[in-house]
Amino acid sequence: MIQIRDGGKYAAMALEQGSIYVSLEDVCRGKILDRNLVSLTGGQEAERIVVFPSIIEKEEVIRGLSEILDVPRTVLAGLLNGAPCYLPYQLSQAQVEAVKERGWKGVAVLPVNFRYGDRPLAAQVTGHLGKITSREELSTLSSESNKVYHYGDVVGKIGLESMYESELKGERPERSARVYRDAGGNILNGSVLTVEEGGRDGRRQDLVLTIDARIQQVVEDVMDNKAIKGAVVVMEAGTGDLLAMAGRPAFHPARVEDYLREGGGERFFDRCTALYQPGSIFKIVVAAAALEEGVAGTDSLFTCGGTKDNLIHCWNDAGHGSITFSRAFAESCNPAFARVGLSLGAQKIIGYAGKLGLDNQSVTGYPVTPDPRQDLSLIGEPYNLVNSSVGQGPVLVSPVQVTAMVNAVVSDGVYRVPRLVKEVRKSSGGAAEEFASDAGRQAIRPDTAAVLRDLLELATDEGAGKEASVPFYGSAGKTGSAQTGNSKQSVNAWFTGYAPRVNPRYIVTVLVEDGASGSESAAPVFREIMEQILRFD
Repeated sequence: MIQIRDGGKYAAMALEQGSIYVSLEDVCRGKILDRNLVSLTGGQEAERIVVFPSIIEKEEVIRGLSEILDVPRTVLAGLLNGAPCYLPYQLSQAQVEAVKERGWKGVAVLPVNFRYGDRPLAAQVTGHLGKITSREELSTLSSESNKVYHYGDVVGKIGLESMYESELKGERPERSARVYRDAGGNILNGSVLTVEEGGRDGRRQDLVLTIDARIQQVVEDVMDNKAIKGAVVVMEAGTGDLLAMAGRPAFHPARVEDYLREGGGERFFDRCTALYQPGSIFKIVVAAAALEEGVAGTDSLFTCGGTKDNLIHCWNDAGHGSITFSRAFAESCNPAFARVGLSLGAQKIIGYAGKLGLDNQSVTGYPVTPDPRQDLSLIGEPYNLVNSSVGQGPVLVSPVQVTAMVNAVVSDGVYRVPRLVKEVRKSSGGAAEEFASDAGRQAIRPDTAAVLRDLLELATDEGAGKEASVPFYGSAGKTGSAQTGNSKQSVNAWFTGYAPRVNPRYIVTVLVEDGASGSESAAPVFREIMEQILRFD
């Protein structure tokens, strides 16, 4: 029974004992793919010099390679003093031809598959690899999987690489250069270097995400060009599928040790699922509650005293004076929404925030540990209601949650849990495990959602979100500017919204840390991203 169940495992172990080989993959592992089966790690193939030290004429090969590669002999001697390997040098075509011309036994130039290209995408979500460095880690991995692990193996450390380690882990290379040996470990007489290819490692599986590599690339390019620190999330309107998740500063998965030496730990932080004060983005929740509960209508009147208001200061120093609920939403008037919040009471706001997903950090297929700091009940604590009504105080949300909230508004009030992973895919094709989209639940009435869409359109047409206006298609959304507590100049700037207005296709949420305001820092980023991705339709 054990032989049948774990036959692949023991066959791989027997092959290892009967030969020595060089993997022609830098890591034996399943791919992480976008929704169209495009690699998100940017895998590429490049030629390398493969050497079997035990069967070469060492002095001759070291001398010749030193001349061809312009590398000191001492360095090459160190590299060729152990197990078979491929040398870590990029090759010009002239160098490739020079090595081939020498015809050395035990030396070949062969293409090697590398997991990472120059521009891998969504690195903070896909994660990175690293070596097993402790007995405890080795024991844990071995006990959680029926695959073979060795001390020093490369495994997933964070993100999806870690979460799906057992599924992605391969047992043998699908391409290798191999030399066979006898039971005593001696190279068989006449054994020559053999290239094995076209094999299939049936034990490794691929991961298929909802991400669209084209959209992810646009988002990352815009963030890099504008030198943004923060996060951007793009969701497919209606389905709740996440099409892009990007944070900055980011990292290249092949250079992790460099970042750690430089103290760049924050690069590995997934800002898309991290918690931030939302500022006026939270007024979407308060508006939904007010409309549903009959506390306010679009024409209800409020008074704003600006910096002299006795309830809370407004960003408009002079104040808005008498202002309708619709205009208060569009202009993001704090005193008006503080008064609405007091009329609703904490429990109503808490309830609607929960209905719109701001108490749910779940993402289908992406089991991030929930952050306990998100506690909507704190809105009900003494002295918290006014600040909470304008998205300050104890209110904390993630960019992904904000995007899902707006998706509910676009979807006639139906909230859906965001989805990131579509399936674990067999190496032979077809799904080994599927992650279904959330069927959704009615969070707010369809008529309430329709009024909210009107308010979001007004905010973009005439209010604080003008800089997010997308020509021809039309757009709608809400700004937010949350002071971080350090100073008035230290602001987390938000914009979240959708486009086109008719039959919305995408929802985009932008968070800019240390920005000026939502209207100045985040809204233009939304517009630029939306203009580019709408061209894909």
